[in-house]
Amino acid sequence: MSFVSRLIAAFVALAGASPGFADPAFPAKPVTIVVPFPPGGSTDRVARLITQKLSEYTGQPAIVQNRPGAAGAIAAQAVLSQPADGYTVFVGHVGTHAIDPHLNTQVGFDANRDFRPVTSFFSFHSILVVPASLPANNVKELVALARSRPGGLNFASQGTGTAGHFLGEMFQQVAGAPMVHVPMKGAAQAVTETVGGRIDLLFSSYLSAQTFLKEGRLKALAYAGPKRSAMLPDVPTLAELGIRDVEYDQWFGFFVPVKVPDAVVARLNAELVRAAQSPEVTASIGGQDAHIVTSTPEGMAQQIAADHRRYGEVVKRLGTQVR
Repeated sequence: MSFVSRLIAAFVALAGASPGFADPAFPAKPVTIVVPFPPGGSTDRVARLITQKLSEYTGQPAIVQNRPGAAGAIAAQAVLSQPADGYTVFVGHVGTHAIDPHLNTQVGFDANRDFRPVTSFFSFHSILVVPASLPANNVKELVALARSRPGGLNFASQGTGTAGHFLGEMFQQVAGAPMVHVPMKGAAQAVTETVGGRIDLLFSSYLSAQTFLKEGRLKALAYAGPKRSAMLPDVPTLAELGIRDVEYDQWFGFFVPVKVPDAVVARLNAELVRAAQSPEVTASIGGQDAHIVTSTPEGMAQQIAADHRRYGEVVKRLGTQVR
């Protein structure tokens, strides 16, 4: 049986009952949401909004704990070190579950063996941004600049194995622009270093870059999505510029250790979906070029399996560049 088939079968078997069969006693104490990034990034902000609503809806405190570093391994191990009772939840993403397994960056845990999905909650595409001081005002000029400099340009990412890393390597290969990867400790640091001109380019969420774009301290050169961003309608997609297949649907989800009981997963799914879809949360990201996207555990398992297959093929094409 293939990896994809085993993954779907395993998650479907563990998918849990419908919310109607959820444990009415859960939660009976505080729930901790562990985010594998520092405070201030787009994922952290959305997770905090959802956590606030979760607390309101369940009547129990819910807190965010930031545990950045090691491609999510520090956060994952923090969750796995706690009892498998649903009170400690891991924020995973397409990187931790569909890409990093191909990169051997997950030290000490296996995302698809040790965790089970609860629901997705957030999705966005990235923008290629450069500091205002960089002498390139479009992608053609950026590529020419990279080719003209010994060693090329440097590009930041939110960490090894993240969207920014993966997109940077894909862009480098397809556009033929020599670049050096500089991993950061999350989105906030990556944006700050780019604004300061110490980094030449970055693939960032609009949520993280918007203030600096509006102030003119960052320039948006292209959008790594299937169509132009509603927030930046004058910015072309990379595909429009002839740089194809450099796009990435960056989704995030809530996960718990694989041995968490089905009834608890069902209750968590119901309450987290309710919180994510609340008017307050959806309104807060309405103008942020991001989307609230929720799912069943089964639906999320199928998404992971499909992305694992897709990005595994991309990793093979890129070779050792992303390892």
